[in-house]
Amino acid sequence: MSSRAREIAARYFDGTYRPGAQWMRLDTPLRAEVDSLLSDRRRGRFLSGMSPKDCDAVLLASVHRHVPRDTVVTRQADPAEHLYLLINGLARHFFITPTGRKVYLLWLSPGETFGGVSILEEPCTYLVSTEVVKGSDVLVWTRDSIRNLAEQYPRILENGLATAVDYLAWFLASHLSLVCNTAKERLAHVVFSLAKGIGENRSDGIHLEVTNEQLANTANITLFTVSRYLNTWQRSGVLLKQRGKIILRSPKRLFS
Repeated sequence: MSSRAREIAARYFDGTYRPGAQWMRLDTPLRAEVDSLLSDRRRGRFLSGMSPKDCDAVLLASVHRHVPRDTVVTRQADPAEHLYLLINGLARHFFITPTGRKVYLLWLSPGETFGGVSILEEPCTYLVSTEVVKGSDVLVWTRDSIRNLAEQYPRILENGLATAVDYLAWFLASHLSLVCNTAKERLAHVVFSLAKGIGENRSDGIHLEVTNEQLANTANITLFTVSRYLNTWQRSGVLLKQRGKIILRSPKRLFS
């Protein structure tokens, strides 16, 4: 880990706050966000199927952190020492290739976890890096604490396995798209999926903060190809392209 990475880790995950007590001191709006996530089975899978009492016991073992945007929280090949639950904001997985290329992978919305390999019995490293795209609040468990909790509450492992299946399904869909779909179809699927997962619905359409470079990387196509198709969709009224943002007005027409 670089000295800068160590500095960031020390600043936000130094463990100086006592678990439990800090969770109890969370302000009311933030606790309400957590309660909302846990009550929504589509987003709160981490503690799905657990009683309110058991959920409280798990949450009491966590530590709250606010993470500024563009902060890399986990780095590939670093020891997997923490599990994170995203309360609000936005994050994404990425991978740095041996040649230094940054490959964007799965985007994460509130209610999702990352660093799940920390639950495994045998110590291992993070497979991918995770960065926060917007300023976000997270709950953090150390490897020891989440493993102890998983022994007490086996449902955590069941939910972790379900999350792993979701990752496999995402990988399968991405691989099949790369093999079977055209560049335009891949880009359409990326825009549609991101809008559905992390877009913000407004009166003029679905607002999606994403750059051409990110779209090109995710769809595995060139910047020129992304620009060409976005311009085509903009002329036909499917979307409006702004700097670092897309306003999607007719999602279904992406595939026409």
